[in-house]
Amino acid sequence: DVVSWWTSPKFWGGLGAIAGWGMTGSAIYDAQFHGPELISLSMTMVMIVYSTLFSHWAYIVTPQNIMLCACHASNVLAQ
Repeated sequence: DVVSWWTSPKFWGGLGAIAGWGMTGSAIYDAQFHGPELISLSMTMVMIVYSTLFSHWAYIVTPQNIMLCACHASNVLAQ
């Protein structure tokens, strides 16, 4: 049924987690291949706060979204 997947929290939660891994991958890539002059300290702080809040939310929301939680927790570590 088209409507059921379109309104499914699991579909959108999974899609959000996949998109979130792009932030984590970008942080890891920048840390490995670019110097500190490219990395913004203020943006790093914003990403740490953002990912900390969203990892907590993904863990406590029902249904629990462990994939999104892991993505944001990894982003905090990558920052």
